[in-house]
Amino acid sequence: MLGSVVVGIGIAGSVRMRDLLAPLSSSAAEQLSIRGFVSRRSLEDQQGVKQISMTEALSRDDIHVAFICTENTSHEENIRQFLEAGKHVCVEYPMTLSHTTAVDLWNLAQQKGLVLHEEHIELFTPDFKQLKKDISGKTLEEGKLHFTGGPLKANFGFPSFSGIARLTWLVDLFGELTVTSVDLVEEKENKYMKMTAHLLTQQHKPLTWIEERGPGLGRAKHVEFRFQDVTITELPAGQREPVGLFMQDLLLFSRKLLGEVSAAELQAERNRILHCLELAERIQQITENTHA
Repeated sequence: MLGSVVVGIGIAGSVRMRDLLAPLSSSAAEQLSIRGFVSRRSLEDQQGVKQISMTEALSRDDIHVAFICTENTSHEENIRQFLEAGKHVCVEYPMTLSHTTAVDLWNLAQQKGLVLHEEHIELFTPDFKQLKKDISGKTLEEGKLHFTGGPLKANFGFPSFSGIARLTWLVDLFGELTVTSVDLVEEKENKYMKMTAHLLTQQHKPLTWIEERGPGLGRAKHVEFRFQDVTITELPAGQREPVGLFMQDLLLFSRKLLGEVSAAELQAERNRILHCLELAERIQQITENTHA
């Protein structure tokens, strides 16, 4: 059994704890056993699990795996601490708020023979899986993905990092991208922000990614993907699955821990994640240079 600890008890951390306590039967996830949780707050037992200190989580020999579910700005420090302590790490996206740092952490994990896994549950959603099937083999002419949601909380980083799930969709659907320009409208007093990133596919087809957040904005994705033979303006419903999104991610992570994921799959995933972080960083740089 691999002893595990959950760091951060927000929505994601609570779901991680729930899934670790009741893993899918006869799956790789049954090899994980939760030993405690870490929080900055002093809390009662959560779902029957006891709180332990960060020092204890890092030093205990019966803890082999850490689930990092804290705010984005603290991911890097937490990952580094657990890797240095010889623990495998599963972290919520984005792994870090810097492409260079992510490369450094991944290299550290490799040097120590540890698994570093970045969660991307958005790739497990029924609408995304169906969309990927629907556009398979089609030639993109032009596309737009517009996400709306409520105001961002503090410590989530620049919008291209906090919204990296949408960028991941675009890269997974259309391959590597380049950034051509970025527009940012920000009204801090109204807690409103709209980032528009203009991208190009390797076939030089334009893609527009918009992240728009503010009070009263419903959480939604609006798409318009124009292909040679069809235009998609609504996300397909997709087939709901009996296994939840976080559990699907837990199964993938568990399979990595057991050495059941091929080197080719691991490399392709790493390439995609690092490319998305590189794009996010480029978008931030362009915006900062424009507004300097």
